[in-house]
Amino acid sequence: MGILFSAPQYEFNIIREDWLQSVVQIAQNGMFVSGPVVSKFESAFAAYSGVKGAVGVGNGTDALFLALKALGIGPGDEVITVTNTFIATVGAIHQTGARPVLVDCDDSYLIDFEQVKACVTPRTKAVIPVHLYGQLVDLREWLPWAEENEIHIVEDCAQAAGASLNGKAVGSWGIMGCFSFYPDKNLGALGDGGMIVSSSPELLTKLRQLRSHGGEVRYQHDIPGFNSRLDSLQASALHLKLPYLDEWSNKRRTIADWYETYLQDIEDIIIPNGLHSSRHVYHLYVIRVKNGHREALKKHLQKKGVLTAVQYPAPIHLTPAYSFLEYDAGSFPVAEAYASEILSLPVHIGLTEDEVLMIASEIKAFFILNKQ
Repeated sequence: MGILFSAPQYEFNIIREDWLQSVVQIAQNGMFVSGPVVSKFESAFAAYSGVKGAVGVGNGTDALFLALKALGIGPGDEVITVTNTFIATVGAIHQTGARPVLVDCDDSYLIDFEQVKACVTPRTKAVIPVHLYGQLVDLREWLPWAEENEIHIVEDCAQAAGASLNGKAVGSWGIMGCFSFYPDKNLGALGDGGMIVSSSPELLTKLRQLRSHGGEVRYQHDIPGFNSRLDSLQASALHLKLPYLDEWSNKRRTIADWYETYLQDIEDIIIPNGLHSSRHVYHLYVIRVKNGHREALKKHLQKKGVLTAVQYPAPIHLTPAYSFLEYDAGSFPVAEAYASEILSLPVHIGLTEDEVLMIASEIKAFFILNKQ
């Protein structure tokens, strides 16, 4: 079978029996959408995140979109985010009618705060820092700046569930934090799911209205809304997984340590900077492959049964979907250079040290062959 890139089935096997029992109970009660199972998970996730409340939604993209809508962001407004992110981050901004304003990343792959500050205009209403690959953007300097400039910080936490800095959880730094529970995430559902966390009672109320046709009570529509609700079957699985999240994060850090040990003497790649703290939960372990060898290495590893991925092959400003933003090639040189080099290696809780050693050995063998 080879070495899988991600393997959510390992996590499912841990909760399998309890989840199947919960499915029977949900089916017997007939509460498939919303209801007490969802509320119970929302409360648990809010407590885990150190915030006053959490609102389950259909997916991570909706979480970002509804967060911006709750802030009243729309046509004529601007929202700043980074160009090296999954397209959903920018798509959520665009769908509100606001204009996405893009900036480059730094050498940690995270959003460049200095460029953010340089892009602010009177139309700037929010910034979305993306906690990419499981690594938390250090927002300590951002908070006083954002307050002074009356700019909202909406965290994109899709890849960083479980991360924290100085004991403060991801998602609790900005006005809202938005999570994806796509199956391969560190905290993944058995299908789609998302969550918005906040400590603002007013925003939490508005989010609950927005996700369910504009009202918290059936047939009572207080504002124009949408249909984006976390279903009970997914909430049940997520609630069962949540107590394991810290343990699974520690396993991912251990895997990152193994990679660092076995890859550190390979001159042809650049390994992550290695923030071996609770700040990084290694949703992805991303190396950079020098001298244009990325695709050849990827194919070599695939032939050896090792599945890898590229997150992401093109920065947002170079995708056809957002060419209308009129950023030319060369606008964001760091993200553009990295996009041609990055390669994500397998990381999941079922990965063993022997498998990491085998992956590293194949990477070394590839470069030895290419130097002959």
